[in-house]
Amino acid sequence: MISTQAWDDAQRLWDYHQVGHTLRPCSVAIGLGSHDLGVADTAVSLYKRGLTPLLVFTGATSPTTRERMPRGEAVHYRERALELGVPGSAVLVEPRARNTGENIRFSKAVLEEAGVTVSSVLLVSKPYEERRAYATARKVWPEVEIISASTPMTFGEYVDSIGDGRLVIDMLVGALQRLLIYPEQGYMIGQTVPDDVMQAYDRLCHAGFTSRLIDPAGV
Repeated sequence: MISTQAWDDAQRLWDYHQVGHTLRPCSVAIGLGSHDLGVADTAVSLYKRGLTPLLVFTGATSPTTRERMPRGEAVHYRERALELGVPGSAVLVEPRARNTGENIRFSKAVLEEAGVTVSSVLLVSKPYEERRAYATARKVWPEVEIISASTPMTFGEYVDSIGDGRLVIDMLVGALQRLLIYPEQGYMIGQTVPDDVMQAYDRLCHAGFTSRLIDPAGV
């Protein structure tokens, strides 16, 4: 049973992870691979709205996607985009990345190899990873403008889509921990975390929502 306090604290983390950028036309949209085909759907929506002329899907496989996406996350995303009517000429694939930093670095290399000039990027991620993706991209690719995007949905809608509230809260807590420790490791730029968000994070950790935490010493 998840307490009302835990749900309230999780909502605070959800709101913080949402960067709230105003979308505008960009050179390219990069969809970060994961278990969530909604990332591909959102990237396609941005393309159809005329906000980008080109999509890049990036991602290999992980323990959570290997069975569902045996050909790799980026490949499955591309197939989804083609099913939804995007021409193959408007989709590039980066099939090797296994973390967010590699997603950005390897996508940058693919675009350079294709001769695409990039001044701005629509960075499409899962809703609770907007801020993490943004902070990573700013570190890895500081010379371009980064605009974070994700599927528009509420915290409750996302929980319903996953079907496991405890897992979602664990993911929110894990994503915030990485925002706290990865800047020191050189993986992303630092982000100011408001006191109420830190307090919510601490309460959730003490309540046992810790399955997605990592050992900072092992990073």
